[in-house]
Amino acid sequence: MAIQKVAVIGAGVMGAAIAAHVTNAGYDAVLLDIVPEGADNRNMLAEGAVKTMLKTKPAPFTHKKNARRITTGNLEDNLDLVSDCDWIVEAIIEHPGLKQDLYKKLDGVRKAGSIVTSNTSTIPLKTLMDGMPDSLQKDFAITHFFNPPRYMRLFELVKGELTRDDAIEELREFADKALGKEVVDCYDTPGFIGNRIGIYWSFVAMKSAFDLGLTVEEADAVCGKPMGIPSTGIFGLGDLTGIDLGPKVNASMLNELPESDPFCQEYDENHPLVSTIMTMIDEGYTGRKGKGGFYRMNKEGGRKVKEARNLKTGEYAKAEKPMLKSVRAAKKGLRALLEADDQGSKYAWEILSRVISYSANLVGEISDDILGIDSAMKTGYAWKYGPFEQLNQMGNQYFMDRLKAEGKPVPAFLEKVGDRPLYKEDGTQNLYMTLEGDYAEIPVAEGAWMLADIKRGKEPVVSNKGASIWDLGDGVACLEIHTKMNSIDQDVVSMLQEAVKIDKKGFKALVIGNDADNFSVGANVGVVLFAANAAMWPVIENSISEGQNALLKLKYAPFPVVAAPAGMALGGGCEIVLAADTVQAHCESYMGLVEVGVGVLPGFGGCKELVVRALSNKKRPGGAMPAIASVFENISTAKVATSAEECRDMLILREGDEITMNRKRVLADAKAKALSMVDGYEAPEMAEVSLPGPTAAAAFDMAVQGFVTMGKATEYDAVVSGEIAKVLSGGDTDMTETVSEKKLLQLEQQGFMNLIRNEKTLFRIEHMLTTGKPLRN
Repeated sequence: MAIQKVAVIGAGVMGAAIAAHVTNAGYDAVLLDIVPEGADNRNMLAEGAVKTMLKTKPAPFTHKKNARRITTGNLEDNLDLVSDCDWIVEAIIEHPGLKQDLYKKLDGVRKAGSIVTSNTSTIPLKTLMDGMPDSLQKDFAITHFFNPPRYMRLFELVKGELTRDDAIEELREFADKALGKEVVDCYDTPGFIGNRIGIYWSFVAMKSAFDLGLTVEEADAVCGKPMGIPSTGIFGLGDLTGIDLGPKVNASMLNELPESDPFCQEYDENHPLVSTIMTMIDEGYTGRKGKGGFYRMNKEGGRKVKEARNLKTGEYAKAEKPMLKSVRAAKKGLRALLEADDQGSKYAWEILSRVISYSANLVGEISDDILGIDSAMKTGYAWKYGPFEQLNQMGNQYFMDRLKAEGKPVPAFLEKVGDRPLYKEDGTQNLYMTLEGDYAEIPVAEGAWMLADIKRGKEPVVSNKGASIWDLGDGVACLEIHTKMNSIDQDVVSMLQEAVKIDKKGFKALVIGNDADNFSVGANVGVVLFAANAAMWPVIENSISEGQNALLKLKYAPFPVVAAPAGMALGGGCEIVLAADTVQAHCESYMGLVEVGVGVLPGFGGCKELVVRALSNKKRPGGAMPAIASVFENISTAKVATSAEECRDMLILREGDEITMNRKRVLADAKAKALSMVDGYEAPEMAEVSLPGPTAAAAFDMAVQGFVTMGKATEYDAVVSGEIAKVLSGGDTDMTETVSEKKLLQLEQQGFMNLIRNEKTLFRIEHMLTTGKPLRN
């Protein structure tokens, strides 16, 4: 890859986080900022930014050690640090003059052929490059990250008239493969794609809430999950991004856009929304970073209470869950939301009719096609569906008919589409509507496919309600879990049992993965609770045995098995990952054994596997106890790694396991890894370990009792931890003996059954199912 080192100029929230994400990808970064007037430490801005990021949640770094890869400095003393960088990212204040002054300085020290880009969110490239030398313009582009850069996948790429093609390709490859971004090509227009539509949407959604007399809670209930928008809703999003940001981006767009643009037409400086926001900023209500925003947390009787602002009076009161018919109806789809005939449905139509029309009129101006616009809104604003996907759900003809009935203009592009869908599947093809009114296949980049691309128009090798096995080609099969939240039930276990026999069907390797947000959230505890309440102990015991046997056979299958987790892999989901030969994990994989949260212990081999790994770890400290103690702490506290890199610290990932940055490349990388293992593959040998037995269990018990005494753990926490300690210490054994994997599995099963018979465990399971939160009983 041509880009090997990156410099970021501007250590604000955005610039610093871009530098952090470069290190997440495994590359060195330089971070520079100005010297504050009168500062004793001339590098204080850049150094302070790194220190702040180490404490920030959600974390900009995938691992704290990555901070060591950032070299900090200032623009007066250390500008030469950019001289060996291949890519220089400008992320300073949104002021064209200041940016141009910086470019002139950079041009004097950067190496020949290095790429210079701006992270501007609204300023056109032609404005930034006005009067700049051709030599710089050839190496210049706009690369707009979305905040926070680690988590938001959109990467808007804007090419200038003189920008060389190979520079654009270098940026595209680095952003895609190294940074894990969805690269969307944009035309050089104000706000590009994401912010052009997003800022308009934000203003319209807030303004319409005022106009229709909705409360903050009602607006967020509608302009949230029912519309495929994050559950923060529109006002909650304002609090998250900072209310003081709104007037700045609005002013920038008003300055850059022609007066005929609908945003300029909609914007009214005398509207109560504008005065409300200015009042809130003056009072310090700038959102979560301030005293609060449209929502705030207040103490009432010693408890924190969430309050919402009254849009008319500016007063705060306890936030109430809205009871809108339209929100309930939305479970049946977007059309049902719009036809519910209440204030919520009117509000949804006010937003969608404007935003979809706005988007349709901009196709061809801000993007080549509807794909770019939908992708930008999904990966930059975290919408579940882009505006054209929303339109596809409600039906283009329905949308046009309703616009016409209200005397509103219909975008020419939609007239051309008529009653045809904007997206459709035809056999194995996934098609979209072009600007010309024809269908074209949605392109899939090499090595960047999802399982849906494989499945389209095909039948699985074998399938049941919980899981399926698909043919990935080249002799590789893929086991896909597709229960709700990919939880593990008997159907999933049955398919795991089928998966260990795929070699009999001519396959030579297996990948375990899916397209879902989460790999697997663990066992379906609702089924376990039902069986326990009915005292179906043999059924529960048998299900544990079947799960253990399936994963043990998976681990020792005569062919390579590669787990490809992304998102959450918790409890039993983590145990499936642990059973694989190797792992190809998405960087945003959050894994851990969390069973103590529902009062049980890992029962499908998780305890066994981590103990074996801890004792065989060449880097572990001397003696068995420190290694086992680390595993005990992780399991008994339900620790979850917050990145794939952190999974290495917990031994969920081992040497040889790899991390993919781009979600769309995980399965392709896993398949390639599986194929690379086929020749000469030999199944691992069964492990035997020496464990300290009762002396270790007693030591763990003493440690937990200390936490109970201090009030940091409950008496029942000690009971659950005691069962975990018995398994990890090897039961009735000592260091002169060895314990087999099967013996450890027996101890797991015994511990699980002891706990599931306890009513306090059943209380924990019921509480989790009811509230989604663990019970500390």
